[in-house]
Amino acid sequence: MFTKFRKLSLFAMCFCTTALSANTALAQFIIREIRVDGAERIEPATVVSYLNLSVGDQMTQRSLDGALKQLFSTGLFADVTLRQDGHALVVEVAENPIINQIAFEGNDAIKDEELEGEVQLRPRQVFTRTRVQADVSRIYQLYRRNGRFSVTIEPKIIRLDQNRVNLVFEVDEGAVTTVESINFIGNEVYDDDRLRSEISTKEDRWFRFLSSDDRYDKDRVAYDQEILRRFYLSQGYADYQLLSSSAELSEKRDSFYLTFTIDEGERYKVGNVGVNSRIPNFDTSKLEPEIMLEAEEWYNAELMQESVDNITDVLGDNQYAFVEVAPQVKRNPDSKTVDITFTVNEAPRVYVERIDIDGNVRTLDKVVRREMLLVEGDPYNKSKLARSEQNIKNLNYFETVEVSSKPGSAPDKSVVDIKVAEKSTGELSIGAGFSTNDGPLADFRIRERNLLGKGQDLLFSTVVSGERTEFDLSFTEPYFLNRDLSAGFDVFHMTRDLQDESSYDQERSGGSLRVGYPLSERWRQTLKYTLENNAIENVNTTASRFIRDQEGERTTSAVSQRTTYDNRDSVIFPREGLLYWLDTEIAGLGGDAEYISGKTGASYYYPVWEDVIFNVLGEVGAIEGYNDKDVIINERYYLGGSTLRGFANAGVGPRDSATDDALGGNFFYRSSAELSFPVGLPEELGVQGHTFADAGSLTDVDEAGAGILDAGSLRASVGAGLSWRSPFGPIRVDLAIPVASEDYDEEEKFRFNFGTRF
Repeated sequence: MFTKFRKLSLFAMCFCTTALSANTALAQFIIREIRVDGAERIEPATVVSYLNLSVGDQMTQRSLDGALKQLFSTGLFADVTLRQDGHALVVEVAENPIINQIAFEGNDAIKDEELEGEVQLRPRQVFTRTRVQADVSRIYQLYRRNGRFSVTIEPKIIRLDQNRVNLVFEVDEGAVTTVESINFIGNEVYDDDRLRSEISTKEDRWFRFLSSDDRYDKDRVAYDQEILRRFYLSQGYADYQLLSSSAELSEKRDSFYLTFTIDEGERYKVGNVGVNSRIPNFDTSKLEPEIMLEAEEWYNAELMQESVDNITDVLGDNQYAFVEVAPQVKRNPDSKTVDITFTVNEAPRVYVERIDIDGNVRTLDKVVRREMLLVEGDPYNKSKLARSEQNIKNLNYFETVEVSSKPGSAPDKSVVDIKVAEKSTGELSIGAGFSTNDGPLADFRIRERNLLGKGQDLLFSTVVSGERTEFDLSFTEPYFLNRDLSAGFDVFHMTRDLQDESSYDQERSGGSLRVGYPLSERWRQTLKYTLENNAIENVNTTASRFIRDQEGERTTSAVSQRTTYDNRDSVIFPREGLLYWLDTEIAGLGGDAEYISGKTGASYYYPVWEDVIFNVLGEVGAIEGYNDKDVIINERYYLGGSTLRGFANAGVGPRDSATDDALGGNFFYRSSAELSFPVGLPEELGVQGHTFADAGSLTDVDEAGAGILDAGSLRASVGAGLSWRSPFGPIRVDLAIPVASEDYDEEEKFRFNFGTRF
């Protein structure tokens, strides 16, 4: 009997051990010991802590399964085996290796730094195949967003000692996957070419080598669907529908064929238009002028949205921040008209609770915040918010600026959210020009407009040519003493070879201190003190007697002011608005020079059409000596070059008839009219054409006597030019032909300018 029982016991023990190893059903037993085998880096106690089992626990098939799942879920182990040894639970593990280094091979279009930012694995992390495959998928997505659908990525591991590996992603980028053709089905009113011009995705063409618009991007195609919808709704097709869109990859996987199937529907005109306000005691007559839609005009969804924005702005100015303006459109199929009612839902008056700024990695918060016309606690005002957004854009520190508002902690509070994306604020500019008088010249300028993220402006510039050398150092603190008070200094040294124009050389050295402050939101004034030494030297023996008499050194001590009014929509690329300036200066607070000068002018921008901008400029200036002092040649005005195209620098104005030396003038006026327009090339190239007409004159010198040519007549020129916002910086070429001039004027028909940014 005992022998039989012993055999049964041994059989049961063997069965339990086998079942435990094979993860089959097992009998319950009490764990007396837990042993860990195979652990190298990980402490056995750490392994045991993941089991959710301890000595004294009763082990069952369910607890064993849970322990296995728990160990594998840590990601630390490539393999795990649990087995019973007597009353001991043995845990055998094979650890996943540790990543020593991650590398990329074969990538040219996308740099290592960008790929490293995309993958989640890092050195000294645990290697798992699941994580590697996830990173491969992320890299695929990155390449596809960059238009490379034929890319192949193969992860490889190089095993090292101490259970370490190097992970290498071998990339075959393949060719850029472009859009071969874009076709439309169902369009009858507008042909394919017109619809292609509306969407952002473009067909592959040779001239798009600097653009990525011809690369397939799923998100861009989705955006194009919305563009098509907006286009048709803006043309009155209120029933427009996009039936389908498809993107077919070519057999070679190097191009896509896009097809949009649409139903244009019927075209509608505007019927009745009205406003329904649910705000108590609010006069809706204030809102009616803001409606851009008129009866019997073609229905235009863009004008309807513009009307909504206008009404929202008016309500925002009245402190109704989160008011809802809902346009209700009722179609009348029989008459092909739509009746529109703008319903204004009730909302409380709102105040600014908080201003949040996000995205400014380098630029300090205060640099952005001080451009805001609203602060915490102010009544919410949408117009001020829009102007604040433009102020931030005018800083030119950011690629994008988005200012929005969201509900605060209470119904009467609003949070202003500012999202920015920084861009390089260092500038490296190189300019070149050519004139019939001076020949080629070049200038170099390096500037940091946002020094240390504080908004400070540091500039060094130099101009070098055969006849002129200039060095300038300038620094500006835009908010001195944390007030809207700009302060700065300038240091300069200039030598000019004016032998060809006026038979002498000039040397100027000095500096200035300046301070600027606002007079109102649009008006600003700057005060400046300048101290400089002027030397007229190396006067040619054959020079004009009027110049020989002025040879020598003089010290100028002058105070000046500049007052400006600026309501342009942008100081960088203005499309509309006015810039006015008034400059005055008085010299004589010490030094040798004693004169009073003044200049005033204005530049006005007007959008003739959507992409056609008209700019007109006018300026006039005069200078006069006092205390019986004459205005000498280096203090006078000069006209020509960039101030009067078609004529050389100092090419217009009084001259000595005997020597042809330019003498400058005490009085000038000039004007310019320019039309900027697209030239028919794709918009993404950034090429614009320009036609212009310049006119002006320079006259009056203090010297009396015969021999001075000073007609005081009007000079004028007409011309055309091309500008290109290239990836390397703005480039402009102008050709100007004088149409009104004097025989003794110096002409300059061709000008070229180039700049770049780093």
